Amino acid sequence: METAGDFVVSLLAGGLSGVCVDLTLFPLDTLKTRLQSASGFLAAGGFRGVYSGILSAAVGSFPTGAVFFITYEMTKTMLRSSPPAHMIAASVGEVVACVVKVPVEVVKQRAQACCEMSTRQAFVFTLQQEGILGFYRGFKSTAAREVPFSLVQFPLWEFLKKYWSGKQGRAVDPWQGAVCGALSGGFAAALTTPLDVAKTRIMLAEAQSDTAVGNVLPVIVNVYKTQGVPGLFAGILPRVLWIGVGGFIFLGSYQKLGQLLQIHTSRHRASTNLSTGISPQ
Repeated sequence: METAGDFVVSLLAGGLSGVCVDLTLFPLDTLKTRLQSASGFLAAGGFRGVYSGILSAAVGSFPTGAVFFITYEMTKTMLRSSPPAHMIAASVGEVVACVVKVPVEVVKQRAQACCEMSTRQAFVFTLQQEGILGFYRGFKSTAAREVPFSLVQFPLWEFLKKYWSGKQGRAVDPWQGAVCGALSGGFAAALTTPLDVAKTRIMLAEAQSDTAVGNVLPVIVNVYKTQGVPGLFAGILPRVLWIGVGGFIFLGSYQKLGQLLQIHTSRHRASTNLSTGISPQ
């Protein structure tokens, strides 16, 4: 069963890992967004102002990472660890995290695709134009991207760690878990790029347009008709680099932080037991 200590470990490790990734690799995310923009890379800002929208990421990365990993670990524990459990837990975690992630993404991507617009201006613009619901435009498309991504990434991550652990006869080190995270994340990122393109187009579309409705399939079909296969895989290189390197940092630091926090929690419990005269179980 998940204890209060495990809950805190998941919250802190997941949140801090999310901050590390989002702030470190933000320029790659910006380039990916601009490559996928309907207006085109140069019109969306090119290589200028690659940190536009970083405030949104800074504010939202901790709660997004924390919510995902809390949900992931709790669901995995309830279902008992297995490949199907990893798939279900990751999918549930991503959908729940979308409650926090989508408003952050909307503001961030609008600032990224219009580098003259600050994070605050993107927030105010969205609120004035579409109200609170505007911040959840793209919820369906984000979930439609994240669920398949997680169905590939997390079972593959767990499999690679288990395989490596079996080969060396002991649990993988954090850096080995990070390598597994990079490989699984990069592979999943490449496969789901068309869904990411659709999500970006939906979030950046003019309000009241057909694209802004948020239906993924018509957007993918339209991109294919107008730009072909290259359009569906626009931004694949920065996306794979961003998520591959991000997977290394995110999952590696999550595992390392989790270990450190668990050690600290164990020592605190042992110290408390000694001071109260309770024998450790």
